[in-house]
Amino acid sequence: MFRKKLKLLTRVFASSLALCVAQHIPQEAAACGGTFCDNIPDSVPVDQTGENILFTISGDQVEAHIQIRYDPDTNAEKFAWIVPVMTVPEFSVGSEQLFQNLLDATIPTFNTNTQSSDIGCEGDGDGDGDGDGDGDGDGDGDGPDIVLNETVGAFDVVVLEAQNVDTLLQWLDDNGYEQDPEAAPIFQEYIDEGQLFAAFRLTHGAELDEIHPVTLTFNNSEPCIPLRLTRIAAADDMEVRAFFLGNARAAPTNYRHVLIDLLKINWDTNNKNSSYQSALIQAVDSLGADGRAFVTEYAGSSATVESSNLVGPMWDSAAFTNLDATQVVDVLTQQDLAECLPGQDCVFYHILVEGLLYKYLPVPDGLDASDFWGCLSCYEDMIDQGAWDGQGFADDLQERVVDPAIHADTMLDTWPYLTRLYTRISPLEMTEDPIFHTNESLPNVPNVYTVSRLTYTCLDYRRYTFPDGRVLYKWNGDTWGDLPDFPPSEKIQVVPLEGAPQTIVDNTPIIDQMLDQWHADQGLPPEPPSTTSGESDTSDPSDTSGTSGTSDSSQTDSGLTSGGPTDPGSTGGGTIGTAGPSGSDGDTDSGSSDSEGGCGCRSRDADSGAAVLLAAGLLAFRRRRSRI
Repeated sequence: MFRKKLKLLTRVFASSLALCVAQHIPQEAAACGGTFCDNIPDSVPVDQTGENILFTISGDQVEAHIQIRYDPDTNAEKFAWIVPVMTVPEFSVGSEQLFQNLLDATIPTFNTNTQSSDIGCEGDGDGDGDGDGDGDGDGDGDGPDIVLNETVGAFDVVVLEAQNVDTLLQWLDDNGYEQDPEAAPIFQEYIDEGQLFAAFRLTHGAELDEIHPVTLTFNNSEPCIPLRLTRIAAADDMEVRAFFLGNARAAPTNYRHVLIDLLKINWDTNNKNSSYQSALIQAVDSLGADGRAFVTEYAGSSATVESSNLVGPMWDSAAFTNLDATQVVDVLTQQDLAECLPGQDCVFYHILVEGLLYKYLPVPDGLDASDFWGCLSCYEDMIDQGAWDGQGFADDLQERVVDPAIHADTMLDTWPYLTRLYTRISPLEMTEDPIFHTNESLPNVPNVYTVSRLTYTCLDYRRYTFPDGRVLYKWNGDTWGDLPDFPPSEKIQVVPLEGAPQTIVDNTPIIDQMLDQWHADQGLPPEPPSTTSGESDTSDPSDTSGTSGTSDSSQTDSGLTSGGPTDPGSTGGGTIGTAGPSGSDGDTDSGSSDSEGGCGCRSRDADSGAAVLLAAGLLAFRRRRSRI
C-alpha cells in the first residue's frame, strides 16, 4: 500500500500546488518549496485545466489567485490540498473565467506573411513584393493546533500550527492527506521557519466539478513562486507561468531575464511552438542564465483581456431565495447561466453552476441529469426536497459565481497593466525561488510576432524579414535545420528594481557575424537580376507596408513573445522577451541574488515585506465516485 501511495503521489505531485507566505525571515533562512506549473502538449493552444497563478500587486498587499488542476479520476471525497503559509491569509473564491480570459488574451502568436516574386522569370514583374491546485486541534499537544476552520466556496479550509513534522504528518494521514516521505524534511523547514499550514478539501457532498480557483490575500507581501518542494517529483523542463496585474510591468528579481533569438524559430512550419520551446530551454540553460531565467510573453495594457463575459447582466442570486425547486432551471436560463432543452444535454454558461445543481437538486437514480433538470416539473415527485434550499443555493451562487466575477471585473478596471512570465525548469535547477517586482522603466512587450517571407520563384531562394529589420536569405531547397546553430538567446539580462535592465550576455554581434558568414558561404543573396524595366530589385526588406499574400499563425500558451519592434531602443535580431532599451548595460550584480535557498521567504532588507509563495500541494487521488 505504501508503494502504491508513493507512486500515485509522485505522478501528481509536480502538477499540484500550494501557497505559503514568509514574513521577515532572516537572511539565511530558505524559502518554501513548490511550483506553479503545467505540462501540456504543444499542440494545445490554451490549457483549459492547467494550473495558473495571478498576482495582483497593490502597495504592501498581494492577492494570489490560484487555478487548481486535478485528475478527473480523483474521488471527490479524497481530494485534498495542503498549503504552507507564514500568516493566516484571507481566503475567498476566485474566478475561473478570468483565468480563461487571461490565457486567451496573451496567447503568444507567430505569423508568417508569405508572398512570391517572379523576378528572374521570363517576362518577370516589377519586383516590389515585400512581405511582412484527527484534526483535534485542541491544544492538548497530541497534534497540530487549529488556528482557523472555515468554508470557502466548495472547500473546507483548516489552518494548522504544528510543533514538529511527526505530528503534522500524523494529522495529515488521519485526515486522508497522502504525503511523499521525501517531503518530511521540507515540512520541518516550514515549521522551523514558523510557518502554518492551510489544509483544503472539498466540503462534504461537493464534487470535482465544483472545484474553483482560490484567492489568498496577504498584507506586507511580495510575489514569489517557490520551487524547492517540487523538485522531489518534478519532471525535466517543467513549465512555470505567472500573470501579474498592477501599475507597471513585472520582472524576476533574483532570476535572469532572457531575450530569445527569433532566428531559432522555424518560420517555415505551422507549428512554431516546438522550435520556440527548444530555444527557450536552451536559452534558460545557457551560461549566464544558469537554468533560472524567465521570458516575458506579454507586457502591456490589461484592457486586452476580455471583461464583458465576467459578470452576467441578468445574474441575481436573490431570485432563488424563495423559489420553488421546479423553477430553478427556468430562472437559471433567464439569467443566462444554464440552458436545458428537451432531448439535449444541458449547457452551463458558468463552470460552477452544474455543481450547484448536483448539490441542491441531485439527480434521482436511473434518470439522466439533462432529462431531469430539463423538465423538473415532470419529475416533481422525485425531487429531493430535503436537499433543495433556496437560501443556500442563493448564498452559494453569490459566493462562488457572482462575487468572484465582480471582483475579477474590478481588478481589470483597477489595474491597467498586465504581465505574463514563463520559463521551463528542471528539478536540479530548483534551488532558488523566484521573486518578482514591478519596474516602471520597462517597456511594453507584444505577444504577436510577424516575419515576412518573400519567395523568388525563378531564382530558387527566399528572403525573411524580421520585425527589427534583420534579413535572412535561404535557398528554397534548404530546411531551417540547415541554418547555422545560432545562439538561443539574443541577450541575458538582470532587471533591477528601478531603471533599465542590465545585459550580462549579449549575443547580438555573434548572431550578426554568423548570419553574414552564412550568406557568404551560400552565395546569398545573388546579384539581383534586372526587371523588365531594366531596374534592380531594390525593395526595402524591412518595408511591411502594402502586404499581400497568405499568413500562417502558430499559437501556444506556453510562452513566447516578449520583445520586438515596439520595444523602444531594442536592437539585434528580433528577440523574444525584450526587457528594455539597449545601451543600458551595467553591473551584473545589480538587482540580483545568486545565493541559494529561499525566495521571498527571506527579506532583501529589514524593511522588505513578506513573500507570497506557491508550493507543491498534496493531492490525494482516488477513483471518482459516480454521482448518479
